[in-house]
Amino acid sequence: MKSPAIERLLAPLADVRRHEVAGALLMTLLLFLLLGAYYLMKTAREVLILTEAGAEVKSYSSAGQALLLLVLVPAYGAFASRVRPVRLVTTVTLFFASHLVLFTAAVAAGRHVGVIYFLWVGIFNLMVIAQFWAFANDVYSEEQGRRLFPLIGVGGSLGAWLGSLRAGSLIETGSPSRLLLGAAVILVVCAALVPMVARRTARSGDRDSLVADAPLSREGGFELIRSDRYLALIAVLMFLVNVVNTSGEYLFGRYVVEQAELLYSGVGAEAAAAREQFIGETYARLFSTVNLVGFLLQAFVVSRLFNAIGVVRSLFVHPLVAMTGYLLMLRAPSLQLIAVLKVADNSLDYSLGNTTRQALWLPTTREAKYKAKQAVDSFFVRAGDVAQAGMVFAGERVGFTVPAFAAANVALSGAWLVVVGLLVALRARRVASSPAL
Repeated sequence: MKSPAIERLLAPLADVRRHEVAGALLMTLLLFLLLGAYYLMKTAREVLILTEAGAEVKSYSSAGQALLLLVLVPAYGAFASRVRPVRLVTTVTLFFASHLVLFTAAVAAGRHVGVIYFLWVGIFNLMVIAQFWAFANDVYSEEQGRRLFPLIGVGGSLGAWLGSLRAGSLIETGSPSRLLLGAAVILVVCAALVPMVARRTARSGDRDSLVADAPLSREGGFELIRSDRYLALIAVLMFLVNVVNTSGEYLFGRYVVEQAELLYSGVGAEAAAAREQFIGETYARLFSTVNLVGFLLQAFVVSRLFNAIGVVRSLFVHPLVAMTGYLLMLRAPSLQLIAVLKVADNSLDYSLGNTTRQALWLPTTREAKYKAKQAVDSFFVRAGDVAQAGMVFAGERVGFTVPAFAAANVALSGAWLVVVGLLVALRARRVASSPAL
């Protein structure tokens, strides 16, 4: 198929130029495979943790991951200062793939690795996905990123959906070992794709500085954030986004449980089974709807919204939707209303929200893309989880109702909007002062 035909095929998703087609499709494939592998790992995680340790360990995982990331983020930055970016991305990817082989062997030998694996998957999800988007920001210029990131995001949405479907079929016919080994193979393929993407992009001549020969400077990720207000605001943004989102997850779960107990009261086995079925069916509907809506938004709305109002103005959409939903919950919360809110919140987060937040890194230095981004997308996200857990703990102790928690999220959404406003102004000045970006 000739390139013009491919361009026409991709036009509904993004504005891809002829010389960009091969590189953009390879980058989209790379994110597709990464998210597909992650959902294989995530499914195995649930099986291992629930059969070995029980659900309560999830309450402690975020704090444990945040502590581990205080060590891992500086270690990642130190390694990034010693190697070229392409080698950094491939080495770290293969590093995680090798761990999956070890976990596969441990599970096959009957070892209990559920807790360790649970912590490991949470770190993988944050660090490797952050690294991918750092690479994408390094590969593309400011102008290219605005056009091509919506297409790349489609790869992630498809990978998450198909990966979860594949995981379900595999787990029906085998043990978690099959999921782990399959994910390891996919990560090896991902590592092989990275230099191909770099070569394809370099040939286009649009990004002469792409993956320069010199390694990154020695500043660490946390140091870069402390010294740059723009980076610090991105860190605050990620913190607030995660607190609001995970608080909404808590509210949805709490309301589902309350509704299950109201509809199927009783202490017998039959009533307990009915409650479990109600909860499971409710979550199944939520997940399937979120994945479908997120994919449709990413495929058909994100690029059009970027063209209509711009990338930076698109940052306001998600917090405005979240605030509106929680304001409605103040008056008459219901399971139906909370379900609609979570579909809107999560699908926007996975599509428009994620794409716009990644675009914030386009006008930053290469050190910031690889090191500060790693700190923001891993440590500060997990710090948001810890803060949300503390808010829930305190709220439960003082008897907060669902509307009371919703009111807290209204205030947090307001703070989110303020941070977005500050970021939009700073980003405009940064782009104006660096026209080559």
